[in-house]
Amino acid sequence: MKQGGTVLAFPGGRGGLRADQVGFDRQELQRILDLYGRMVAAGEWRDYAMDFTRDAAVFAAFRRAAERPQARVEKRPALRAKQGMWTLFGEHGQVLKRGHELAGVLAPMERRLLKSVDD
Repeated sequence: MKQGGTVLAFPGGRGGLRADQVGFDRQELQRILDLYGRMVAAGEWRDYAMDFTRDAAVFAAFRRAAERPQARVEKRPALRAKQGMWTLFGEHGQVLKRGHELAGVLAPMERRLLKSVDD
């Protein structure tokens, strides 16, 4: 007995992202979550949120869940050839750092973490 049918791709095949969404790759997310974990351990952050759109992937870290993010990391591939696809925003929306490499953009938060550990 032969059964007919078609095989359909699972919706959101790339880890839940649609093909027209920007996301973080495994290494990028590992780097961001490593910093997040260390900031949680230092008592700086308590919550996070991620947002994926067709233009950007955003990771936002919060001191408390009910307030605006203390830091926000954005990946915008459309800016890769210009000022770099990575941007770090501060609590009031100010640009703290832009660049082509995630490590360099996260450096101000790394320094802040080292300073809070030393205090």
